[in-house]
Amino acid sequence: MAWTEVLLRLSVAALIGAAIGLDRELMHKSAGMRTIGLVSLGAALATMIVGGSDAAATSRIIQGTLAGIGFLGAGVIVRHQTSVEGLTTAAAIWTAAVLGAGAGLAAWPTVIIGAVLVLVLLILARFAEARLMR
Repeated sequence: MAWTEVLLRLSVAALIGAAIGLDRELMHKSAGMRTIGLVSLGAALATMIVGGSDAAATSRIIQGTLAGIGFLGAGVIVRHQTSVEGLTTAAAIWTAAVLGAGAGLAAWPTVIIGAVLVLVLLILARFAEARLMR
């Protein structure tokens, strides 16, 4: 694989993760740009380094990565007496890993559309929830 292709895949993964993390950062959540950017970048790296041309190995790496990221996401979930916080951040971390793995595979249409939809959900749903709660 050419250096430019490696740079493109890893950069897109890191930038998408950072964009998702920026939303969490602006909401003062526990995981922000650096954390979620690294999750996405790490998923892309794992997919590219280990997977290569072996589809079975790639599948196992993605499966293991997503299961492991689930544990990281669980760390941001906090239960209070009557409420639970951190679920959206945990989902954002997991989704960023999926998008990072997709970038590692160069699944560009899926990655771009998925990233746009994640950001739309995070940003627009916040306004819709606020309006509905009034």
